[in-house]
Amino acid sequence: MIANMANISAGLHHTFGWLWVGFYLVKGDELVLGPFQGPIACTRIKFGKGVCGTVWKTGKSILVPDVEKFPGHIACSGLSVSEIVVPVFKSKSDIIAVLDVDSERYQVLDETDVKYLEKIASWFSV
Repeated sequence: MIANMANISAGLHHTFGWLWVGFYLVKGDELVLGPFQGPIACTRIKFGKGVCGTVWKTGKSILVPDVEKFPGHIACSGLSVSEIVVPVFKSKSDIIAVLDVDSERYQVLDETDVKYLEKIASWFSV
């Protein structure tokens, strides 16, 4: 799983030129930084906090066109202005990680990206 996450992160980062692409893994009551490509990142995120923690809590993908307008956004990098986070399910109700994509540009990430990132995240389901 870790090797696949590492290659997915690298492939997406280099293909699309997004600022940051990676996974946060569910470990107890927090998300812990997993494989990623991009600048240094936050290492731990609490349940329900920021975009990643909110996706973990709700089990629903979130597209954030402007991170400054997302209440409680956690700024791991001041360069990030837009973001997509999708849940990674092991089974229908068991979230094991989130896939996080950040861009330093506005109007780059959209619903098409959400659709295909969800498809990629589904590869981890059993």
